[in-house]
Amino acid sequence: MEQLTDLKAILHSKRANIFYLEKCRVMQKDGRVLYLTEAKDQNYYWNIPIANTTVILLGTGTSITQAAVRMLASAGVLVGFCGGGGTPLFSGSEIEWLNPQNEYRPTEYVQGWLSFWFDDSKRLAVAKTFQHARLAFIQKTWNKDRDLKAESFFIDDALIANALSNYSCGIDSAEKSGDLLQREALMTKHLYRYAAKLTQQADFTRDHQSTDIANDFLNHGNYLAYGLAATTLWVLGIPHGFAVMHGKTRRGALVFDVADLIKDAIVLPWAFICAKEKMNEQEFRQQILQKFTEHKALDFMFDQVKEQSLRGDWS
Repeated sequence: MEQLTDLKAILHSKRANIFYLEKCRVMQKDGRVLYLTEAKDQNYYWNIPIANTTVILLGTGTSITQAAVRMLASAGVLVGFCGGGGTPLFSGSEIEWLNPQNEYRPTEYVQGWLSFWFDDSKRLAVAKTFQHARLAFIQKTWNKDRDLKAESFFIDDALIANALSNYSCGIDSAEKSGDLLQREALMTKHLYRYAAKLTQQADFTRDHQSTDIANDFLNHGNYLAYGLAATTLWVLGIPHGFAVMHGKTRRGALVFDVADLIKDAIVLPWAFICAKEKMNEQEFRQQILQKFTEHKALDFMFDQVKEQSLRGDWS
C-alpha cells in the first residue's frame, strides 16, 4: 500500500508528462516502467516517470506487458492505443482508454453530475457555462501568450472579437444543444480562417481525413487534449458517456465536451503556426505540451468540471 500511495502523490492536474511512443516495447523492470528500443547492435531502455504522467499513447509498432499495465494502473495513468503520430485512436470516432480500476475515487463529483444530467434544461445550462468558459479561456490565453502575439494572434483583432462576441450572444439564446453545436461550428470556422490567413495558408479547409500538415497537427493536438479531458473525468470518477453538448448516445462524448474547453485557445493557433514553420510531429507535440503546462490547461479542466459537478444552484 505504501508503494501505491507514493505513486499517486502527484495530483493529476499537476502532472507534467504525456508520452507518445512508437516502435518500442513497454515493460516493467526492477520496479519501474520502461520502454525498450532496439538498435542494430544493442537495446536501449528508457524510464517512464509514471507518478508524474497523465497519459501514454501507444503508436505503431508498440507492445506492452501485463506487468507494465499493472504498474501504470497503480499510478492512475491512462493508456491508449493509436495510429502513427498519436492519431487516430483505434476506437475510431469513440474515445476508448484502458482505464485504471480504482473503486476509491471520490463519489461526490459523479453524484453531483448525475443530479442534473437527466434534466434537459439543467444539462443545457451546464453546456452553456462550458462554452462561456471556453471563450474566456481563449481570451485569457491569447491575451497572455507573448509567443502568440509575436505571431500576430491578437484577441482584440476585429475578426476574432466579432466572432467571439457573436458566439457569446448565440450561447445565451440557444434553446437546445444542437443550436450550440451549430453556432460553435460557425465560430470555429472564423478562427480557422483567421489562423490560416495569418500563417499564409489561405486555401486551408478543415478535413479530419486530410494529410496536409495543418490538418494533421490539428488532429494530433486534439487527441492530446482528449487525453487531458479523459484523465480529468477518470480522476473525478465521471463516466465519459454523460455528455452535456455532444451526442448523448455517443460513448465518450463528454471527453469531447471537456476537451473543447482548451482546444481553440491552444491547439488551433499552434497547429497553424507549427505548420507554417514546417515542424515535425515531435516538435509540434513538444510545443503543444509546453503550452498546456504554461497555461495550466489541465487545472482549468479540473476546475470547470468540479464546479459544474458541485453547482447545486439551478434557480
